[in-house]
Amino acid sequence: MLLRLRVSLPDRPGVLGQVARAFGVMGADILQVTVLERESGRAVDDFTVSWSAIFSAAELSERISVVPGVRVEAAWPTRELPGANPDYDLLGHIAADPARAVLTLVDAVPDLVSAEWAVALEAASGEVVHGSWQAPEAVPAPQQISVRPAAFSEGTLHLASVPFDTVHLLVARRQGPAFHRAELDRVARLVDVVSVLAHAGVSRA
Repeated sequence: MLLRLRVSLPDRPGVLGQVARAFGVMGADILQVTVLERESGRAVDDFTVSWSAIFSAAELSERISVVPGVRVEAAWPTRELPGANPDYDLLGHIAADPARAVLTLVDAVPDLVSAEWAVALEAASGEVVHGSWQAPEAVPAPQQISVRPAAFSEGTLHLASVPFDTVHLLVARRQGPAFHRAELDRVARLVDVVSVLAHAGVSRA
């Protein structure tokens, strides 16, 4: 199985190697490391690992946290395959069929940020325009939808909201941590490119 772990660690030489060795001792194969931030002498990295699940994710997190100064902030399943370049695949589908841009984006974006589901909400009414395959029948109405990209949590439900033309893209996960600003920025940039491709494609048609 694939796991994503968000790890806070001291930003100094040698610590990343210690964390990598700790994963190896536990039998976890590191497939990808994404640096989310480096501030005030600490870094926050997302590790994508292949995991045999001999131990629970909680036990894996506990063992990694034994490294001095290291904290595992969250561990959750992911469907994002490192090296698969799903962003490019998404943009290719949008360019080929710009009229379905919103539907294609909603279906694809959960896997891009290790989320569980996404929906497009009508900006004026808040009604669901389209939901990904894991979206619940009753989508919880968010308490805040901003005109700018925003990440927030409602209890254990973590949400990212990004405006897209006349709709709002809402991406959600419960199993993982709150959306980091780097993840929000990634989705927002992707939405910007999708919007340009969609408008250009419709104009040509």
